[in-house]
Amino acid sequence: MAGGKLSARQKMINLMYLVFIAMMAMNMSKEVLSAFGLMEEKFANSNEATENRNEAMLMDLNKKGVEKPVDFKIPAARAQQVQIASDKFYKYIETLKVDLLKKGKYTIDPETGKLPFEKMDKTDILDEAWFTGDRLTKIGDEVMAKVNEYKTDIKKILATDESYRGESESFEKKFSMSKVTNKDGKEIDYLNANFQGFPAIASYTKLTALQNDVKVTEATLYSLFLGNSLSKATTLNNYQAIVLADKSAFFAGEKFQGKVVIGKYANVPPIKLVVQGREIDLSKAIDSTGAATLDFNVGNVGEHKIEGEFTFIENGKELPIPIVANYVVVPRPNSATISADKMNVVYRGVDNPMTISFAGVPDNKVSASGTGLSKATGVGKYVVRAGSGKEMIINVTATLDDKSKVSDSKTFRIKDIPAPTGVIAGQTGLVKLPKRNVEIGTVAAKLDDFVFDLPINVTSFKIKVPGQPTVNVVGTKMNAQAKSAIKKARRGDNITIFEIKAKIQGNAKYRLKNVSPVIVEVTN
Repeated sequence: MAGGKLSARQKMINLMYLVFIAMMAMNMSKEVLSAFGLMEEKFANSNEATENRNEAMLMDLNKKGVEKPVDFKIPAARAQQVQIASDKFYKYIETLKVDLLKKGKYTIDPETGKLPFEKMDKTDILDEAWFTGDRLTKIGDEVMAKVNEYKTDIKKILATDESYRGESESFEKKFSMSKVTNKDGKEIDYLNANFQGFPAIASYTKLTALQNDVKVTEATLYSLFLGNSLSKATTLNNYQAIVLADKSAFFAGEKFQGKVVIGKYANVPPIKLVVQGREIDLSKAIDSTGAATLDFNVGNVGEHKIEGEFTFIENGKELPIPIVANYVVVPRPNSATISADKMNVVYRGVDNPMTISFAGVPDNKVSASGTGLSKATGVGKYVVRAGSGKEMIINVTATLDDKSKVSDSKTFRIKDIPAPTGVIAGQTGLVKLPKRNVEIGTVAAKLDDFVFDLPINVTSFKIKVPGQPTVNVVGTKMNAQAKSAIKKARRGDNITIFEIKAKIQGNAKYRLKNVSPVIVEVTN
C-alpha cells in the first residue's frame, strides 16, 4: 500500500481498507465486555466477603494474644504487620481503579450500582498513563515499585520463622512479576503483558483481581498464624539430592567418601550464624535464598574442620542447627614445573640445593632419601652432596590423609666440576700486557658459565719466559725469581703461565681438573 505513485482509485481503495480495519478494532463484542464486567463483580463481592472473615480472624488473633501471650503474642503482632501492609497496597490499587474511571469518564449507575461495562472498550487510558515507547512512564514505574514494596513487606514478615517457608514460596509465585512469553516466543514485561492494549473493563477487572489476591493472602496468613493451616504434604518432588563429601579435595586414585541425602534449601535467613567460633554479620553474609557466604582464612596445608551453628526461629522458638564439614588445604601453586629431560644433574664438590614436595601433601608428611641428601632450612628444602659414581636416585614418599602412602623417584646424573680457566690481571687465554703488569699481576682461576658461583683459590703455578728456565711459584703473586725472568723478556715474547693448581674455597679435599694456561704477549 506504500511506495510508488498511486492512482486516485488506488488511494481510495487503500483508505477504505484503513476505515474497515479501524471499524473492526472499535467494534469489540459487547458480550466480551459484559463478561469482564461480571468477573469484576464476582471479584468485588469476594473481596468484601473475605475482608469480613479477615477482620474476624484478626480480632481472634488479638484476643488470643492477650489471653495466651506465650503462644499468640508474636503471631498476633505479625498479623497486624500483614494487615497494615495489605491495607496500604489494597488502597493504592483502588486509586488506580478510580483514576482509570476518571480518565475514561466512566460513572457508576446510581440505580444499579454497576459500571457501564459495554462502554468500557477504550484501550488508550492505561496505555498513555503507564507506557511510553519501550519503557514505563513514572506512573508505570510507581505501580511496579508498589507491588515490589508489598512483596518485600510480606516476605520480610514470613522470613522471621522457618515454619512459614512454604507460604513464603506460595506468596512469591502468586505475586510473581516475571516476564511473560507471548505467542511469538518473545518475553514481555509484566505490566505490558497484562495491561497494555487491553480494553478499560479488562484492566479494571485485573486490578480488582489483584486486590482479591491481597485479601486471600491476608486470610491465608491469618490462618497460618492461628495455627489452623495444614502443613504442605511432604512429596519427594519438593526435594533434591544433596551430596555431602567427607572433605572438599581428593587425590587421583583415592576413593570418594561422602553421603547423599534428600533435602531442601531453606530460603529463610537465620537470626544468628557462628562459624569457627566467630559470629558472622548476617547483613553481609546471607543472600536472597538464605544461603550464608563463608569467608575465613583456611590455615596451613592439610585437612581441617568447619564447625559452627545456624540459629533459626521456628514456631516462635530458637532452633539451633549445627554446622560440621571438612576441607583440605593444598599448597598454592606459585611456579610451573619445567624440566629439561637431559639436564637432571648434580655436581660433585658443591652443595646442590633442591626443593622436594608432593602435590597436595604438607611438608611434614613428605620424606625424601638418597645418598648424600640432607634436609635444609625451609619448606621442602634439601641439599645434595654427590659422591662417587655416575648417577644417584632420590626417593620421595608422602603420607596421605587416609594414612596410605604414595612414592616417586627421580634419577640424577653426577658430574665433576668443569676445568677452571687461568687468569692473569683479570684476563684469560692469549693476552697482551707490558712486562711490568705481568710482574705485579695476580694469577687466579675461574669457572666460565658454571651454574654455581664457586670461589676458587690458586695455590701454585709455573711460569716460562723464552730463553729462561721455568720458575715454580707458590701462591698467586710472582716471586723474585719469576720477576727476574720476566725482566729479561723482549717485546713480542710469549710468557706462558701453566700448571696452575687451585682448590675450591671451603672444600680443599675436592681435586679440581687442570686449570687452563694463560699466554702473555709482551708489549714493551
